[in-house]
Amino acid sequence: MKVVIQQSDFDVAREMAEIRKSHPEIGAMVNFVGLVRDFGEAGRVREMMLEHYPGMTERCLEALLVEANERWKIVDATVVHRVGSLLPGDQIVLVLVASHHRKEAFRAAEFLMDRLKTEAPFWKKEHTVEGWRWVDAKASDEAASSEWM
Repeated sequence: MKVVIQQSDFDVAREMAEIRKSHPEIGAMVNFVGLVRDFGEAGRVREMMLEHYPGMTERCLEALLVEANERWKIVDATVVHRVGSLLPGDQIVLVLVASHHRKEAFRAAEFLMDRLKTEAPFWKKEHTVEGWRWVDAKASDEAASSEWM
């Protein structure tokens, strides 16, 4: 299982190929790619700045992977999250889960995204026509995460 925090973009196909090569026994792979939207709560987004707490962020994501594996016995998983300056349309996050069966892969991927959004120490700022503003966690993200508790 792999966690990567990076400024550069990621290649979904390469990440999938890496898991497939290492695990010929898998029967399903599910991936989720989050993108920067061009519209936020304060209007049209020109840029997003993502910050994180180095070391703590990786440990948090690794713990979520362990929990996902305990719940669904997944074969492998990768989480790649970008930080730094991002523009509308840029990829932000990849959650990739491989398992023997599709249901486990879908559930584990959903769990990882829901919990990542509320637990991992990332901070987002959006730059709109009104200037820079911090983006708070949404009530819908908190509700989705709490369903897994």
